Amino acid sequence: MIPSISQKERILSLDIIRGLALFGILLINVAAFKITIEGDPLPDYDGVNGIISTLIDIIVEKKFFSIFSFLFGAGLYIFASRAESRGDKPHWRMVRRLLTLFVLGILHFFIFWGTILPVYSIVGLLLIPFYRAKVSTLKKWLGGMTVIYMASLLTNILLPSIASPILEFLTNDGILIFIMFLAGFLTAKANWLVRIQALSKQLKWIQLGTFPVFMILSVWIWNASQHGDDHIDLLIKLGAIPTTLFYLSTMFLLVEKERIVKWLKPISLVGQMAFTNYIAQSIIGSAIIFLLGLEVVSPLDVVYIAVLIYGIQITFSIIWFKFFPMGPMEKAWRYMTYGKQMKSK
Repeated sequence: MIPSISQKERILSLDIIRGLALFGILLINVAAFKITIEGDPLPDYDGVNGIISTLIDIIVEKKFFSIFSFLFGAGLYIFASRAESRGDKPHWRMVRRLLTLFVLGILHFFIFWGTILPVYSIVGLLLIPFYRAKVSTLKKWLGGMTVIYMASLLTNILLPSIASPILEFLTNDGILIFIMFLAGFLTAKANWLVRIQALSKQLKWIQLGTFPVFMILSVWIWNASQHGDDHIDLLIKLGAIPTTLFYLSTMFLLVEKERIVKWLKPISLVGQMAFTNYIAQSIIGSAIIFLLGLEVVSPLDVVYIAVLIYGIQITFSIIWFKFFPMGPMEKAWRYMTYGKQMKSK
């Protein structure tokens, strides 16, 4: 039997999941880097490119940024609780951390129009009132928001004739981000992240329960893509939460194993400086597309470029952490959050 990893290593496992999520986000963003340069619309594809495009829609789109959102919510609670344990004011510290993220996000906007950072900072503010909430209260909010979101999507898909601005609002990406933020916040507050081994049975049930849903929605999205269904974007959103739950339960079960954690250690370094690597992806990606002179970034190009960028980031992260304890953007964010009172360890 492969032994369970320690609590210290389990934090490492969160970095692994964050690093994997960054690659998924990269697969989505690469094509958008071209728009930053030229402003051209993305064409429709067929053949191999069409297959890759559909597979990205099924496997990656909305899912990995949802994983990233989940981890952000968990991280925000951990950050606030540690601040409180030091005698700091957690609510004020969360506000300052999110406002500094907004400032950095606006600066990133001038590099990449599709940056998620300003949205994260604004939606993150909605979590602050939940810091003192009971776990049971968070569960009710999370369950209620999820039901409303999924029901609104199904209504728009099955009954498009009654579509309304309210339903459109209830199905926008901001709602999905908030749901995943809240899920991560709840998970951290309930201390589930340090009880993965004890919760392995529940994780397996989540995995088994969401896998059929993932498969059904995958077939649905595939068929919709083949027939030019106008609802494909809604179907992708519909699959986001169950697929993310399937991915997360699978990842948590896998990274509970010491052998897998050791094998994926380089990816954990990418996740450890996720902020820096997220910013760097847009810079490196835009530079590669410009240097290659690509007029159109096809789905196949996306895969090649994403693998290249991610390989660069793994190498850079390994080298960086041989000399420094944290990434440059992480250090800047930390300084803006705390000022000179906090020193890097």
